[in-house]
Amino acid sequence: MDVARQAGVSPSTVSRILNGTAKVSDDKREAVLAAIAKMNFAPNQMAQGLKKGRSLTIGIVVQDISSPFFDETLRGVDDGLKGTGYASVIVSGHWNADEEAERIRLLLARKVDGIILLSGRISDETVLGFSTQRPIVSTGRELKTRTALGFKINNEYGAYLAVRHLIDLGHRRIAFISGPANNMDADERLAGYRRALEEANIDADPHLIVEGNYHEASGMMAMNRLFDTHQQFTAVFAANDLSAYGARLALYRKGIRVPDDISLVGFDDLPGSSYTTPPLTTIRQPLYDIGRIATHALLRVINGEDAQGEIPPLELIVRETTRRVR
Repeated sequence: MDVARQAGVSPSTVSRILNGTAKVSDDKREAVLAAIAKMNFAPNQMAQGLKKGRSLTIGIVVQDISSPFFDETLRGVDDGLKGTGYASVIVSGHWNADEEAERIRLLLARKVDGIILLSGRISDETVLGFSTQRPIVSTGRELKTRTALGFKINNEYGAYLAVRHLIDLGHRRIAFISGPANNMDADERLAGYRRALEEANIDADPHLIVEGNYHEASGMMAMNRLFDTHQQFTAVFAANDLSAYGARLALYRKGIRVPDDISLVGFDDLPGSSYTTPPLTTIRQPLYDIGRIATHALLRVINGEDAQGEIPPLELIVRETTRRVR
C-alpha cells in the first residue's frame, strides 16, 4: 500500500509489476520502481509464491551426504539459489534405486516446486515418470524433455585423458581401480581406460583391473589385492579421488613411494586432492559448476522457460603423483 501511495498507482498495479504481468506505461513503471528504491521495499516472496501456487522450495536428492563429492556440487546448488527466494530440502538415496524413488515421492508430497537428482540408480524411465508431477533436473544422465533435463560429463573421455597421460610418461603396466559393477559412470571410465591402452597398442591385462566402490577403503583394499596377487605395474589409475586416497595409503604402508616407485592418478579433483602427500594428479570434474548450472536450469523450467546449460569440459590436472618412467 505504501509503495502504491508513493507511486500514485493502485496496489494491484504494483503487484502486477512485481510479478512481471503488468502492461503499464513507462512513466508508471518508473514511478513504482523509484518508490520501491526510495522505501527499500522487499516484496514478501513467500506470499508471492503462494499466490502462484508455489512452495518456493526445491528438493535435492544426493547419494551420500557425507561425501566431499556431493559437498562441492551442493555448494554450487546453494550459490545457484542465492537471491531467488528458494530454499532447499536435501535427502539421501544411498545409491539405492528403491530408496531414491521413495525419497522423491516424499519430496513430491511436500509440494516442492522441482527436484535436482544428483546421480543415482533409478532408471531414466522412472525419472521421466516423476517429472510429470514436478520438473526434475538430473546429473549423470542424458534427458531433454519439457520437464526433465539431464547433465552428463564425458566419463569415457576423462578416463582416456588420465591413462593417456600415464602412457605419455612411458608407463605400460597400468593398474585400474574401477568403480562398482553395473554403474554407468564406472563402465564408461573402464571404457576410457581400455581405449587409451588400445590406441597405444598395449594389451589390457584383466589381472590389473580391480573393482572398487568409489570409497577410500575400497581403494586401499583393491591396491592390497594387486599386491597379494603379485601383479607388476608402474602406475595406477583410480576411478575417483576417494579411491586414489585409499590406494595412496596402501602404497605408503608398503613403503612404496609415489611417484618415485609408482605413479597415481585420480578422477574428480576434490578440494582435498590439492593437499594430499604428494598432491594428487587427477581429472578435474566441474562439480561446483554442475550444481550451479543444474539449479539455474531447474528454476527456468519451473518458470516455464527453455532450460539450457553447458558443463565445462573435463581436464587433466597434473600435480605431483605422476612422473616419467626411468
